[in-house]
This record gives sequence, structure tokens and C-alpha cells, in this order.
Amino acid sequence: MAKYSSKAQVEVRKAIHKTKRGQQRSGKGGKARSRKQAIAIGLSKARKKGAKVPRKKKS
Repeated sequence: MAKYSSKAQVEVRKAIHKTKRGQQRSGKGGKARSRKQAIAIGLSKARKKGAKVPRKKKS
């Protein structure tokens, strides 16, 4: 069974695309710099929309 839904994939794809164009923001308004940040932002948005995404790891 898949860990991530197709909705989650779409959100991550959008976030990466925005990052490449320099339009993705993170935290307090700064630009998202890395691909990892873009993926994290996309997954976070997917979680908020109710897509099937595994829980965040607790430290």
C-alpha cells in the first residue's frame, strides 16, 4: 500500500516548481532555499488538506 496519496504528490510537485522559480516562501517569509525545504513545505500543505501522508517524525 502506498505511503503517500496522489494529492500529496501534486502538492510536493507544486512546491518544488515554485522553489525553482524563486517564489516559494518558508517560515517567516524568507525564500525556501533547498529541495528538501520544498518537499517539506509540500507535504505540510498536503497534510493540512487532508491527503494521506505519514506523520512527522518526533525528535
